[in-house]
Amino acid sequence: MKVLLVNGSSNLKGCTYTALCEVAKVLEENEIETEIVQLGNGPIRDCIGCGACRNNGGVCAFNEDNVNAFIEKAKTADGFVFGSPVYYAHPSGRLLSFMDRAFFAGKKHFEYKPAAAVVSARRAGTTGSLDVITKHFTISNMPVVSSSYWNMVHGNSPDEVRQDLEGMHTMRNLGLNMAWLLKCIEVSRLYNIKLPQPEEKVWTNFIR
Repeated sequence: MKVLLVNGSSNLKGCTYTALCEVAKVLEENEIETEIVQLGNGPIRDCIGCGACRNNGGVCAFNEDNVNAFIEKAKTADGFVFGSPVYYAHPSGRLLSFMDRAFFAGKKHFEYKPAAAVVSARRAGTTGSLDVITKHFTISNMPVVSSSYWNMVHGNSPDEVRQDLEGMHTMRNLGLNMAWLLKCIEVSRLYNIKLPQPEEKVWTNFIR
């Protein structure tokens, strides 16, 4: 089993990375492979709603960044953690652009796989940021992994984040819960418990 952890910060080894590493450590201790995917500080295009991915086998039309490479990794991944710093009480714009395109083009590769959001802030704006990220999961038939508190850490540097003992405790519990759910899903396969088969979607517009 493998979990992809996405660092939506431009800072490769900053506060968000520190939180993700704490989750990854517990997953690894529970014999679950992890990989931290760095979005880096290069430009990431926003989704323009062109719909080309629907005709390209789920491949986004833009190849300048690592969205398509991530979709390819998602095909064989078993779970996901998306992390972001908090900017003006919302996740980083780069993470949202990345997720919008990845989920729109590769939605079927995320369905029924557990996911969690993690955010890092100096002080506030965390719960609103968690809500925005989590909405990608709840529209994609993904089980949402929780912890003993909302999945957030506080601090203005990695050292300060490590001093947030409750935040680090929350990250470790998140790792434990993710590992437990993944193992439950693995056991369900042994008993031939099949994935839900949703009804065909009905498109209803509010304005008629």
